[in-house]
Amino acid sequence: MTPDLYELDAFAAVARHRSFRKAAAERGITASAMSHAMRTLEDRLGARLLNRTTRSVTLTEAGEMLLRRLSPALQEVAEALTDLAAMQEQTSGTLRLNMPRPAARLAVGPILARFISAHPRVQIEIVTDDGLSDIVSAGFDAGIRFGERLAGDMIALPIGPPQAFVMVASPSYLAQHGAPQKPADLLSHACIGRRFPSGTRYAWELSDKGRPLTLSVNGALVLDDDVLMIQAARDGLGIAYVYATMAGDELARGDLVAALPAWNAPASRFFYTIQDDVISRRRCGHL
Repeated sequence: MTPDLYELDAFAAVARHRSFRKAAAERGITASAMSHAMRTLEDRLGARLLNRTTRSVTLTEAGEMLLRRLSPALQEVAEALTDLAAMQEQTSGTLRLNMPRPAARLAVGPILARFISAHPRVQIEIVTDDGLSDIVSAGFDAGIRFGERLAGDMIALPIGPPQAFVMVASPSYLAQHGAPQKPADLLSHACIGRRFPSGTRYAWELSDKGRPLTLSVNGALVLDDDVLMIQAARDGLGIAYVYATMAGDELARGDLVAALPAWNAPASRFFYTIQDDVISRRRCGHL
């Protein structure tokens, strides 16, 4: 019968201490139990490993050979266990995230440097995907999603501050076409549309004194990226409905002006999401 690792490690301890008593104390057992374990090991191997006297314990030639071959292997096992323990104490591994582009820019981008500094052993892979792929089937560990697009089987934690939308246009556009006074006026304006990867054109979600209001606007330009929408609005091509944070600099400089601010939808949140049954299968140690 092949000896197990415990027996071999116990033999190495006896050989190192040249004492059953000291080796036993190291393992929290009695000297007689240690002596019995060594006799069992010798019986299994069919070789005498230790010379015992009332005053000392020495190695036989077979014991010397076994210890010489065994010591590097036991040392490697000990180092592997130490490394594993250190890994468990420090977050490590690869974290693959899937998220729409606005979430990457507004919620994740601002905290990346701080996160990487705090967790240098973590490798982060971010895939921006406005099509909102299925996180699990696409092989991602987690994702960032809009609050209204959370699946029922997902665990979700809010990330970043609430994000508001704002309708913006250039001063020159409003001077030429007039500023809208109510949502219905938008139907006669050049509104910069938004189309999702699914092909669906976004109907602007507004708020009428707290009540949801949806408006399908018109315009010759349809885009799928807030940065391009802001550029187009700044160039006087129409009214865009974009994340307020992303248009903040242009609004502060006066390159853009807010239109119908009282009708903007309430701010919403992004959420860090992970499927419930994936938690126990994550590749990342503590992420």
